[in-house]
Amino acid sequence: MVKDPCAVRHGPAESRSLHCLQSTSPEVREFACASISKLVQQSKVIPSFLQRDAVRCLGPLLLDKCLSVRETAAGALRNLSTCGGFEVCDSMVTRDVMTPLVALLRECTTGLDANMEAAMPSNNLTKNVEDIANQAINVLWNVCESNSKALCIFNKESCVDIVLLCLSKFQTNIELATSAAYCLQTVTEDNQDLLASFDSHSLQILESVMMAMANTMEICLLQTLIAALSVDAGQFITQMKEAELKRLSEAAVENETEEAVVNLEDASQNDEDGMMDGLVKKKKLTDISDLIPAVDEELKQVSALLVAQKTALELIVNMCYSDDPSDDEWEEQSSSDESEMGLEKSLNDSGGQLFSPLCLSDEVHSAIINHLIPKKVFEKTSFPSSCALDICREAPLWKPLIPKMYTVQYRALTCLHNILSVLDIESLGGNSALQELAQHLLEIVFTPSDVPKPDEFLEAASSAVRALFQIMASKGIQQCMTPEQVMSFSNACVQSKNTSARVNAVSIVGIMGSVLAKSVNTSEALKNIGNFLLGTAGNDSSLVVSGGALDAIFDVFADGEESEKAAVEIRLLQALRKIQPSFKAKMRKDGREKYSSDQLCVLDNVKTNLRRFISTLMALKKAQRHENLVFYKNMYKCYLKDLFLIQGSYNRNIFFSSTITTILSKAVV
Repeated sequence: MVKDPCAVRHGPAESRSLHCLQSTSPEVREFACASISKLVQQSKVIPSFLQRDAVRCLGPLLLDKCLSVRETAAGALRNLSTCGGFEVCDSMVTRDVMTPLVALLRECTTGLDANMEAAMPSNNLTKNVEDIANQAINVLWNVCESNSKALCIFNKESCVDIVLLCLSKFQTNIELATSAAYCLQTVTEDNQDLLASFDSHSLQILESVMMAMANTMEICLLQTLIAALSVDAGQFITQMKEAELKRLSEAAVENETEEAVVNLEDASQNDEDGMMDGLVKKKKLTDISDLIPAVDEELKQVSALLVAQKTALELIVNMCYSDDPSDDEWEEQSSSDESEMGLEKSLNDSGGQLFSPLCLSDEVHSAIINHLIPKKVFEKTSFPSSCALDICREAPLWKPLIPKMYTVQYRALTCLHNILSVLDIESLGGNSALQELAQHLLEIVFTPSDVPKPDEFLEAASSAVRALFQIMASKGIQQCMTPEQVMSFSNACVQSKNTSARVNAVSIVGIMGSVLAKSVNTSEALKNIGNFLLGTAGNDSSLVVSGGALDAIFDVFADGEESEKAAVEIRLLQALRKIQPSFKAKMRKDGREKYSSDQLCVLDNVKTNLRRFISTLMALKKAQRHENLVFYKNMYKCYLKDLFLIQGSYNRNIFFSSTITTILSKAVV
């Protein structure tokens, strides 16, 4: 065991560790790197390391003559980039971490191909090189995710070839391949230059992963990541497939060509739904209640399964995403230029869907339906089983799985929102399936819990409820939630710090109110809805939420006898006139600093419609006063005539008559 050679030195631990990096002893350098790797996991010491230029001290050690020093130095930089976040990654790139990092990866490439036996002899050289490459790939992944300059260097230095080589080692080193897949998924996002550089060899590596036997959960996770990459880069991969098919058809005999085409088509199908198939090829492990935490291998398998499920759900979310304004930015629920159109027209025009099904290709739509994706997503929206939670609570090593299980549920709820947004009712199973789903969401939302439901749950659950409410309202399907339940859930959401959850809450209340406004004997419920929306519009810190609440008010109180009655009782006009100046003032003060141009456009639209809505209410009130004036004038004339007769016959009633005259005069005024 190596004794800490820096223990005798004085000063902060950061200074001592960095000083030891200059030691002539490989063991000392390795120990110093390991110490730094541990220390930077405490975020409070990271600024101190950066001030002492730790990146420039660690960078040269990536090319140290000792392999173990290389690995621990890369591990220290990995932890620094992971624990430090975006700002630290930017600082690392500024301090030129990419130069030694790319050089290290190039040397690892040689080692991965030829084991570097002649250059650097070692007892277990191949494993050492792969371990170094794994640490370096993670550093590369972190900095490219955070810094555009790092991504440019990645493209310029053709680092994608190195990452693909690491990915190709999935049969012997799944950990290295998984890190490479994560890195590849990050660097290909919105990177047209990189995608254009993909060739047939790149495609073959991806296909080899997708077509491998999914005999472990780690392989399932890897295939899920590659499937997500295939969707993100779908256009380019499709072009590569076509080019490869053409090459095969020209270069091979007919029977060989046909076999190759079949293989490519199978791989194409696997690209679209392999991540879901991969999760069910092995014994289904979604219920881990029968697993006993005996060995680390079981823990790794279950952890990989949960990450694969989360990734697959995120992939489906992206597949069901439209370029139309998103739910997160609430534009699709913004008021139209004519507030009288309200909810009914916006939903009827789209058949009750937020997005058009045209945003899904025929292939994706068929894959979603044929592989029962909505049903599988529906199953994942349930809370984790109590048995599984108990097992994880009892085993300290398994406790970190608990938040992962809940994360799968949150992603499933978000995924459900997008599926509801792009599929028609028939594809979802008809009215009965929607009723069942509504009952299921009702149970999820109101399931008692020992701890408060986190903001992430409220955001995901409210988005699913919102999408379902919109579809059911547009088709006239009876809601399963009562107004009281809706108000209870929405009150919980508006207390959340998550803006999207609060926007969803006012939208849900608005949909319920629009439905109730067309019914009878609902004025009491509408009063509660109106007070809720007025309170949110006037008090919420976010203009986005306030604007959403005002939009909902325009829809709920645009028309209907019950809504008019409720508007009078809650003094809607007076409340809106009070909100109007503060809403304008907040827009002037915070508008350009806190909100995007798209959001400002919508907020300006809300401001305009608020003015119009107030004018409409004032005109209606004036018309009502005019009607009352005519009515009371006619009554006044009748009473005067009757009173003249009464006064002529019965002088003892003069006092009574004068009282009625006074009352009627006040009424006319």
